[in-house]
Amino acid sequence: MKTFQKPLSATEEKQCLQAFRAGSKEARDILIERNMRLVAHVVKKYGFTDRDMDDLLSIGTIGLIKAVNTFDMDKGSRLATYAAKCIDNAILTKCFSGYQLPLNYAILDEK
Repeated sequence: MKTFQKPLSATEEKQCLQAFRAGSKEARDILIERNMRLVAHVVKKYGFTDRDMDDLLSIGTIGLIKAVNTFDMDKGSRLATYAAKCIDNAILTKCFSGYQLPLNYAILDEK
């Protein structure tokens, strides 16, 4: 059974976002790690087989990374709200593009 870390509180999220905005890679990593539960939640609604779920988790994680990198906290919404849409978009884009990612695909460092 896969377990995920507890999500950040609103205060912790704001502190991490401010630190990331100031250039902290550690804060970025925390934001990604603590929102992996959201990726799993979004992926669940697509109801594929376990193998497909692993692929979708990888694609969803890419969407989460993009969300963390492009999130603008000045717009007044929470990261999870924005990230859920980015995760959905990443999954739907890959599903409709006909492109099949290999199971071992990973993003090492996205700028």
